Amino acid sequence: MKIQNKLFLVFFGFSLLLVTMLVLLMQWSIGKGMISYVNTKEVEALKPVTALLANEYNKENNWLSMQDENGKFIRLIKEQLKGSEFSPKRRMPPPERRSMKWNTNDRKQSDRPEGRGHRTPPHQPEIESFYALLDINGNTVVGRYLDDQEYTQTKIETKGEIIGYLAISKRNQLTKGYEIDFIEKQQNYLWIIALIAMILVTLVTLPLARHLVGPIKLISRSMHQLTQGDYKQSVQLKRQDELGQMARDYNELALTLAENDSARKRWLANISHELRTPVAILRGELEAMLDNIRPLTKDNIASAHDEVKHLQRLIDDLNLLTSADIGGMRYRKQQENLAQILLSEEDKYRSYLASSGIKLNLNIPHQDVDVYVDKTRLYQLFENIINNCIKYSSSTQLNISLSVEQINNTPSVILTFADNGIGVEDVHLEHLFEHLYRVDASRNRKTGGAGLGLSICRLIVNAHQGEITAEHSTTGGLSIIVKLPLSLT
Repeated sequence: MKIQNKLFLVFFGFSLLLVTMLVLLMQWSIGKGMISYVNTKEVEALKPVTALLANEYNKENNWLSMQDENGKFIRLIKEQLKGSEFSPKRRMPPPERRSMKWNTNDRKQSDRPEGRGHRTPPHQPEIESFYALLDINGNTVVGRYLDDQEYTQTKIETKGEIIGYLAISKRNQLTKGYEIDFIEKQQNYLWIIALIAMILVTLVTLPLARHLVGPIKLISRSMHQLTQGDYKQSVQLKRQDELGQMARDYNELALTLAENDSARKRWLANISHELRTPVAILRGELEAMLDNIRPLTKDNIASAHDEVKHLQRLIDDLNLLTSADIGGMRYRKQQENLAQILLSEEDKYRSYLASSGIKLNLNIPHQDVDVYVDKTRLYQLFENIINNCIKYSSSTQLNISLSVEQINNTPSVILTFADNGIGVEDVHLEHLFEHLYRVDASRNRKTGGAGLGLSICRLIVNAHQGEITAEHSTTGGLSIIVKLPLSLT
């Protein structure tokens, strides 16, 4: 079953159950309220009887005048209720049994208050009411006071003193009168209201289900296209809820996959180009010597050997990157003084740069800058950055500075390599550390290596829980910034 149908059935079913329960509860409440109203009304109608009974009591200052006077007691009740809906009527037996039990019932009625109740035909039964006079101790003076009935007791007072109670049995259901008509109409109205409510629920639930499921369907269709390799899918939902967030996350996912796919294709194209070039040159030189086009001399063999070394370095770098990606790059970390490491390599780096016409300036603090690193990997990191400066920057000066700063409340070491060369455009800054990425789109081999040096730098820095970025240098060239966590122990 589709989600839209499930949502509709859940909302509709719950609403139907709730509306039905409310209607039944309201019907029960109205019935109970009406019964309570009728009982209260009957009590109010019989209040004048208490005054008459008080007069009877005052004759002899007791209830002897009412003792066993059922007929007298019932006449008081009947006269007070005459003309009202509570007027007692003689009980009549059902037609089919009237001839057999009328005399018996009539004889039995002589021992109880007259008109205590009456029997109507089976299709409209009447509820029998009972009345009784109780003394101050709750004993029955006259009338019928049954244990299985619930009574309302109205106080009978004379001269501010309670002398007895008029007990009136409570009705537990209604059988006739405008009260029944009122309840039946209210019940009909309630069911009509319930029907209208369910129609409104249907009118609201269907659009709501579509509103909730529509974006899910859209994302699902786009996700299917994504699984087919179409990464240019985009879901445009102008919503501020969870579905809108899901659409934004999906767009980010599609964009990331598109970028990764583009990087993968570029990676494969660059690898094939980098491998094909030295192999083609090497093959050409060897074939030329085999065909006696070029003489088999030591210089020609040395030229071929240079291509083999270039190919070997490329393969080694690729193997290093692959090992790092699968977690095969090993590190032997220990506590080291980063300032001392740089100072120990100063002469070597200065000589190396000077051979390319680049002046080295070191700005190292005279203090211990302790970091937890693999010193060999750091040497590899520094050499790759310096080689990148030599091969690509066309600079005349390289400034290396070391400082300690607080980054996100964490003390960190900031190592900056800034040159004054030609720099790079903004579009290239965020891609410099990608595998085989080179600013020179033509990939001219005369300008340097294969573009793996900075990729290896990023792997080394990430392995030390650091961060490496590229920015424009204040001296006009390129700045490579390495951030490493400072060791506090």
